[in-house]
Amino acid sequence: MDAKTRANRILKLLLKNYPGERTALKYSGPFQLLVSVILSAQCTDKRVNIVTKTLFKKYKTAKDFAKADIKKLEQEIRSTGFYRNKARNIRAAAQIVVKDFSGKTPDTMEELLTLPGVARKTANVVLSAAFKKNEGIAIDTHCIRLTQRWKLTKNRDPVKIEQDVMKLIPRKNWGTFSFKTIKHGREFCYARKPNCKGCFLNKICPSAFKQ
Repeated sequence: MDAKTRANRILKLLLKNYPGERTALKYSGPFQLLVSVILSAQCTDKRVNIVTKTLFKKYKTAKDFAKADIKKLEQEIRSTGFYRNKARNIRAAAQIVVKDFSGKTPDTMEELLTLPGVARKTANVVLSAAFKKNEGIAIDTHCIRLTQRWKLTKNRDPVKIEQDVMKLIPRKNWGTFSFKTIKHGREFCYARKPNCKGCFLNKICPSAFKQ
């Protein structure tokens, strides 16, 4: 089975087994999603949602974050880790959105990448979940691990992995492929001791045969 055929069989089963699966992050509006994705770096979505439940009551828009006291913001997001850097990036991104984009979160890859703390992964999540645009595939640690186990790429660099997988998955499914792959990584394909026996992909996953 070639990589393209395998990728599409995997996609079909992911769509079947995780219907409607989107990002687990809780938010209201594109900028809140942007903040949530920045906070999710080296942090679980569950922890981020706990933090943002309170945070988003105080800061509802980019304008609110742009005016935030940096020391207070740091403490409000402290439990997500790397809080000083995240706080600086969030406030700086908010200030740029207010100044250069009239307070509206940009909806193109090129513009999103001008914001502090935003790389392709973050931009792809925002574009897909908030704007229903598929300009790429968000590659996180789960996606790196699973696409390698599925033999969809030989690369380890997220940008190169994204380029490889984009050639195999139909563009209309780029966004959902990422979200469902992340879900599958959490449910079955753990970093250590993946549950290959219980996995619905075990008959087509090259790595499952080694278990």
